[in-house]
Amino acid sequence: MRVSNDYIMRQIAGEFLLVPTGAAAAKFNGLITMNDVGRFIFQTLAEEHTVCEVAALITKEYDVDENTALADTEEFVQQLRQIGALVDDAQ
Repeated sequence: MRVSNDYIMRQIAGEFLLVPTGAAAAKFNGLITMNDVGRFIFQTLAEEHTVCEVAALITKEYDVDENTALADTEEFVQQLRQIGALVDDAQ
């Protein structure tokens, strides 16, 4: 799994936004606002970490237990996949 080249993250007025570009802009009309943890997950996935690695890094960065971090990361990854912001490496 990797971050799609059709989505970029921007910080505007203190908010982190995921912006579709190219083909993704035609399919997804809008922006995704992310909180700090969402930003952290997206950036860490862009560095090609696995979901388990991301969850472990979240527990070090934020005051959260590993089970919660893993569940939240998996949920966010699923949402990113649904909009096409994450793609499987085989694609």
